[in-house]
Amino acid sequence: MADQLLKFWVKTHMRLGDEIPVLGSWFNIHFVENKGMAFGLELGGDWGKLFLTGFRIVAVILIGIYLYRITQQKRPLSLIVSISMIFAGAVGNIIDSMFYGLIFSQSSYHQVASFLPKGGGYAGFMMGKVVDMLYFPLFHFRLPGNFPVWGGQRFDFFQPVFNIADSSITVGVILLLLFNRQIFKH
Repeated sequence: MADQLLKFWVKTHMRLGDEIPVLGSWFNIHFVENKGMAFGLELGGDWGKLFLTGFRIVAVILIGIYLYRITQQKRPLSLIVSISMIFAGAVGNIIDSMFYGLIFSQSSYHQVASFLPKGGGYAGFMMGKVVDMLYFPLFHFRLPGNFPVWGGQRFDFFQPVFNIADSSITVGVILLLLFNRQIFKH
């Protein structure tokens, strides 16, 4: 819920590239859209986007079935919580991919998107872009001039911009890794 509320607010109040400092210079709300998957990677055009969204839907259905079964079997709470976080995050991003193209106008660097525009949305069903906004540029420095390929360029740590759904998936996976001995005893 928090994921979709924040995405809706960002989409209807910010232009692409707009940034709002939240905690000094190390945490910002920075609006970007991602039409592919993690780190902006894409699968070849419209067919790739349809395949990716379809794959996400199938994965969420399978995760939902698994989640139902492990709750019925009264498996460890750490497993249920971690799978629930992965499931919730995946659903949050699927909502963007499936519906945002239908219900919002195109975001741009010059104009804020509108909700339910008269002429229809910017893309068809399953062709929407995922809204990302959490940006943590914790520190930055300039790479030495003799550094291979990127010498003399500015390096920002941590560069990816993500959303609450991405965070939920990441935390769920980390919990699985941390508690794997307890979760997967048998």
